[in-house]
Amino acid sequence: MLYEVERIIDLLFNIYFYMIVIYVLMSWVPNLRENFIGELLTKLVEPYLSTFRRFIPPIMGMLDISPIIALFVLQFIQGGLVFIIRALFS
Repeated sequence: MLYEVERIIDLLFNIYFYMIVIYVLMSWVPNLRENFIGELLTKLVEPYLSTFRRFIPPIMGMLDISPIIALFVLQFIQGGLVFIIRALFS
């Protein structure tokens, strides 16, 4: 059962990870965020990214590195959550 819970956690975090990556890549193509998928990703990803944008200003006013930091933190949270689950159920 523990293995299944870890797999579900990994799956959910990986889906969100790739949602962030796709959202960032969509910013390179004009008007791509205007469709249904773009708006859905905006609603799901932007609240998480905005947390980091408040503390990490763009470099030279153009390069936003907050998604990179957000992805690192997401991976850190995933590892921490799996560690806690293992500690509780082992």
